[in-house]
Amino acid sequence: MKKLMIIAAAAALAAFVFFTVLYFLNPFGVILSLAVTFGTIAYHFWMRLIVGYAVNAVMHNRADYTRGIYQLKPFERKLYSFLKVKVWKDKMPTFDADRFDSSVKSWDEIAQAMCQAEIVHKIIVVLSFVPLLFSIWFGDFPIFLITSILAALFDLMFVIMQRFNRPRVIRMIYIQKKRRGARAANPRN
Repeated sequence: MKKLMIIAAAAALAAFVFFTVLYFLNPFGVILSLAVTFGTIAYHFWMRLIVGYAVNAVMHNRADYTRGIYQLKPFERKLYSFLKVKVWKDKMPTFDADRFDSSVKSWDEIAQAMCQAEIVHKIIVVLSFVPLLFSIWFGDFPIFLITSILAALFDLMFVIMQRFNRPRVIRMIYIQKKRRGARAANPRN
């Protein structure tokens, strides 16, 4: 998924540059629309990549998953049941699947990566509305609003998925600790 996202970001940026240059050479409305469209798409891809790498540079997949910010709020279980998160969560793409692979990482490392992923997607949700500023120059505020809302909702799904799955991962951490404690107390087994 990582490679595909980088290729898509580069392609959108190249298309934006192409149509922008073409528009300055031959200013037709359709060409401007294509330049704005590809510019917005490029923004969304590059912003996601930059935010992900920047947060990783700061956090390094190290987060205290016991902090209150990462704990489910009382209303969330009902909300996630209503949204049927259990049905669609496994169908969502993963940028770097190795960070969440229990055969490669410990449950503790996975829980920390989940917290980091949640932070990344929360930042992206907010930054999804930056293209609204483009409407100052290009008009079409409703189009920028709709695309910003759809982009924010897409990333909100990842926030929900991380928050839905993390309690299960934390249970696995406690089960492992309990087993290690039992083995340490009874070394013959």
